[in-house]
This record gives sequence, C-alpha cells and structure tokens, in this order.
Amino acid sequence: MKISTRGRYSVTALYDLALRCGEGAVPLKSIAQSQGLSENYLEQLMAPLRRAGLVRSVRGAQGGYVLARDPKDIAIGDIIQAVEGPIALVDCLLTSAESEKQPCDRACDCVTRSVWEKVCESINSVLNNITLSDLCADTAAKHIGCAR
Repeated sequence: MKISTRGRYSVTALYDLALRCGEGAVPLKSIAQSQGLSENYLEQLMAPLRRAGLVRSVRGAQGGYVLARDPKDIAIGDIIQAVEGPIALVDCLLTSAESEKQPCDRACDCVTRSVWEKVCESINSVLNNITLSDLCADTAAKHIGCAR
C-alpha cells in the first residue's frame, strides 16, 4: 500500500491550518507557499475535505479555509480516508468475504486474508490515534509537511 500525494498533501495542508487555528481563514496561496505545494492541486483536495466535514471555506476578500473541527478532533485517518477512500492492502478487504460484490471468489476460504486484515487494522489504528493536535505538539517538527 502506498499513500498517494492526495493523502500526503491533504495531511500537510490541514496540518498548516491546525498551526494557524484561531487566526481566521487561511488563503490556499498562503498554505501552498508555506508548505511548498501547488495551489491548484490544493484546490482540488479541498472539495473532498470539505464534503467530509474537515474544513470550511470562507468567501470574500479575507476568505480561505479553516478547520471545521478542533485539531484534537481530526485524526490523520479521517483526512486520508476523505481523499483516498478506505485503506485496504488488497481488494478483497474492501467488502465482506460473503458479499455478492466480493471481487475474490476465494475470500471466504483464503488463508492469508486474515493476515491482510490484521495489517490494515494496525495501520488504521495508528492513523486514527494521531491527531492534527498531536502533529502540532511535536516539538521536533519544523512546521513543514511532505511536499514530495
């Protein structure tokens, strides 16, 4: 499994908003400049983040984006899932083993499926237990996210 730039840049953008929490709306141009990201790409990422209830847009001359919830209430897993969808190492984990939509006809009897389930549960546990507030509290952080 590989988290795409959509996921990484979304976490970076919301991290930047969390750092500025309480300062009002932050223009995308400002986020793009401080984090070394494409403003056009950030605009595309904001739509699913807004639909997921993670950010709000503010119109007008002083407009931009703000977090829709407190940084301590936004887990990294929420952000990743909003832009990437569910995290699954293999396609058979996207639906229950018994589902008619199950892409693998061996899912019910697969000896390795439980291994992939445990790995996904571990990944989700980590992502869902780290919040934007945790990232902001990391004193070793240089306030720059992943832009590569």
